[in-house]
Amino acid sequence: MLRPQLPAAERLLPHLRKIDATRVYSNFGPLALEFGARLAHHFGLPETGVVVASSGTAALIGAILATAGRASPEKPLAVVPAFTFIATASAAEACGYRLRFVDVDREDFELDPKRLLAEHDLDGVGLVIPVGAFGQAVDQAAWKKFRDKTGIAVVVDGAACFEVVTSSPSHTLGEISLALSFHATKSFGVGEGGCALTRDVNLAMRMARAINFGFFGSRDCQSANINGKLSEYHAAVGLAELDGWAEKSHALLSVAEGYRSALKGTSLLERFLAAPQVASCYALIRCETATDAQRLERALAGNGIGFRRWYGAGLHLHSYHAGLEREALPVTSVAQISGKRLRFRLLDHGGAFRIASQKHPIVGDDVAFPTKLLITFHGHEISLSSNRRMWANGVK
Repeated sequence: MLRPQLPAAERLLPHLRKIDATRVYSNFGPLALEFGARLAHHFGLPETGVVVASSGTAALIGAILATAGRASPEKPLAVVPAFTFIATASAAEACGYRLRFVDVDREDFELDPKRLLAEHDLDGVGLVIPVGAFGQAVDQAAWKKFRDKTGIAVVVDGAACFEVVTSSPSHTLGEISLALSFHATKSFGVGEGGCALTRDVNLAMRMARAINFGFFGSRDCQSANINGKLSEYHAAVGLAELDGWAEKSHALLSVAEGYRSALKGTSLLERFLAAPQVASCYALIRCETATDAQRLERALAGNGIGFRRWYGAGLHLHSYHAGLEREALPVTSVAQISGKRLRFRLLDHGGAFRIASQKHPIVGDDVAFPTKLLITFHGHEISLSSNRRMWANGVK
């Protein structure tokens, strides 16, 4: 996992002094508006096409309320991928929807709009939430076609998609809203925050209203709502993060290349996923069987290297969601049994991004692999030695 490093105090200070001068701390203050406008320019959207929020979940709830509204007796269901983080389901439930878990594609671990249309009874479905798994792109055009054909509201949970939206705005942005998370563990972070993106300025206005008690331009509550506004202090972190994004992005990409370099010549390389294939806060190994996953887990644990099975066992196996409506989930079930995605620890410390073993502390500004890391994979032992080193800010 990415060990967070947000902008240092000296980079925040100019923005914090503006807060002291204005004595505005929330309620779409000047820094929040500036942050939203700069993000809009960054993504090539209309200036009002970005609505900043107090968290990625708040942004997703605001987008749902502005797009679909609260669940109705006629349309009580929300289709959610079983293979995602719990916040996707929580946002739909917060808007009154009853969840229906659907399986994901075995290649990209995302919902397939064509399959959903062809194989599912969509009666009673008022909302579909595609998820950009591991920060991968969600095809805006394909989901617009689904929405237009079915009349079902679509909102994209792109929590980790900051980088792919940056690199492919024409593919990922459009009329359908997309929610981003700026949690500290994401590539682009403010501590806790998020935003909702759209090219539809009227939808953006409704999203802003939905996270502001239903107020927009008056003190009259005009819609279903929450309080999900971003504070000026988190906006200050966001502005400083944008100021240093080019440097941080380069460093994170360097870490991914460091992993690839270390795995070169091993059978793990073809199973390794990192930036730019997925968000740069991830370093993933794809395992095909439970035996593969367990063997790799034992090797990593034995060498003090942190990891986890990302998205856990699937939403349907959380105790709170046990017994909810779902289809057969062959892909998600294999993923939860075999650990389809194992995520390594990805560390950032002292201005440089590093890979490390917990048993071998990092010294200085370099990246040190464990003195001897042995991974048994498909019957082969793989050794990575500590002479593999790199400097993230300008790879050596």
